[in-house]
Amino acid sequence: MISQTHEDSARFSITGNVVDLHDERVTHARVDVAGGVIVNIVPTGNPVDGSDRFIMPGFVDAHIHIESSMLTPAHFAQAAVVHGTLATVSDPHEIANVVGLDGVRFMIEDAQKAPLKVRFGAPSCVPATTFESAGAALDAAAVSELLQSAEIGYLSEMMNFPGVLAGDAEVMAKIDAAQKLKKPVDGHAPGLRGAAAAKYIRAGITTDHECTTMEEALEKLAAGATIQIREGSAARNFEALYPLIDQFADRCMFCSDDKHPDDFAGGHIDALVRRAVAGNQDVIKVLKVACLNPVHHYSLDVGLLRLGDPADFIVVTDLQDFEVVGAYIDGRLVAHHGLACFDVQPAQPINNFHASPREPVDFAIIAAGERIRVIEAVDGELITDGAIVDAPIHEGHVVADPQQDLLKIAVVNRYEDKPPAVAFIRNMGLQRGAIASSVAHDSHNIVAVGASDDELCRAVNQVIQDQGGLAVVAGDETHSLPLPVAGLMSLEPFESVNKSYAELDAFAKQLGTTLRAPFMTLSFMALLVIPSLKLSDRGLFDVDQFKFVSLFVED
Repeated sequence: MISQTHEDSARFSITGNVVDLHDERVTHARVDVAGGVIVNIVPTGNPVDGSDRFIMPGFVDAHIHIESSMLTPAHFAQAAVVHGTLATVSDPHEIANVVGLDGVRFMIEDAQKAPLKVRFGAPSCVPATTFESAGAALDAAAVSELLQSAEIGYLSEMMNFPGVLAGDAEVMAKIDAAQKLKKPVDGHAPGLRGAAAAKYIRAGITTDHECTTMEEALEKLAAGATIQIREGSAARNFEALYPLIDQFADRCMFCSDDKHPDDFAGGHIDALVRRAVAGNQDVIKVLKVACLNPVHHYSLDVGLLRLGDPADFIVVTDLQDFEVVGAYIDGRLVAHHGLACFDVQPAQPINNFHASPREPVDFAIIAAGERIRVIEAVDGELITDGAIVDAPIHEGHVVADPQQDLLKIAVVNRYEDKPPAVAFIRNMGLQRGAIASSVAHDSHNIVAVGASDDELCRAVNQVIQDQGGLAVVAGDETHSLPLPVAGLMSLEPFESVNKSYAELDAFAKQLGTTLRAPFMTLSFMALLVIPSLKLSDRGLFDVDQFKFVSLFVED
């Protein structure tokens, strides 16, 4: 019997097949817990034949932005523990880009309402670049101050890899501050290869979660980085990278990076464990990647089923399906058969939103040439391609042409009233209507894609009316999901947010998009640190050249 109340959690025992990841063995044993700590592990001598449940360390997401779940940290905790996730390594740079240090404090305080063990990092790149408008900025002094806090365990992903390679004083000061405190520095170097990748890692970078190919991962492993195998809602790199586990189980971790609420319904790190084991990877190696390595790398206060450890563990049916029937944190039952065993108090919203409603004329583009640059979205990736096409011109204006899968994309500054930046995009697939979102990495201005100026404008205005959120419009229909916490998170629990998000996603797909996660893909179209062609609130940006470029191409 594993049912347990908080009041009787001071002392209890549980028996099953105990998974020991340090000695790489499974032994039938009784685990005794007192005061939230494992006080005894007594082998029973019974054979391990799969006829009993398995007791094992909990899963850890080694790199996630909780804000991307659209849940506050406490509500995220309720969604995560049912999948056996007992801890996360979480970068709060999404909310930091909107409201600065107040946002980081909000995340820490809200996370403390729930038992999930969340290790937050100090955001290293707020804003991500100087080529966009964010709501806040964290300089080296602010980052250093954050790093000295006990609640901050590492320097979050250093996205400014050009600054690292150039030895930029401000960038290097942030890395130095973390190293002096012996706190890890997370990396972010998409596509960086060879000598440049090695130089970046030698600067003190310890991880990378941006690898998309085996070749890239092997180069970064050789340079000394730990590889975080990512499978999120937009960036899905698991299939390309999970064979690393066979030879490099001690140098890999699993992570989500960005995960929308509908994906939580299908699992979290537990889903990656199932897939890796089904792919013929050794189960002990897989569990080291999923449970052990993040605890050691980030020095997490998370138990690993050893004498004297915090009583953090999960109970699963077997080591193939990993169905979680119970989850414990500090000896407290936090999830039981798919339900969280704790309630949380709602958060008080924090925001930074000052945009005024727009008019359709604001999104019109006067034809200044006959050929234009076009962003090409890539399903399942954060990267984009770029193309040059003949401009569809009508009455002196360049217009969207859904028949050619050529739609308008706009980024609207949400922090002050400025003219929107407007360009064109392929592979979003809308045949009509528009979608918009204030979840737009990393500065979180409003990003929208539409088949007409009118619908594009209406979608943007719905987000403005809601002071942040997601919106879909088509004809006379408008549907939205308000996100009152920094325009990133809802105040509602997982079930409510998931239902609303699923309805918006389904409506967007009715309009023609074939993208697996259209809102997640949309959210990365303004991210200027991921190649190759993106749009900021200030204009079209060539990431490879790291400079603005004109929409129109001269002959």
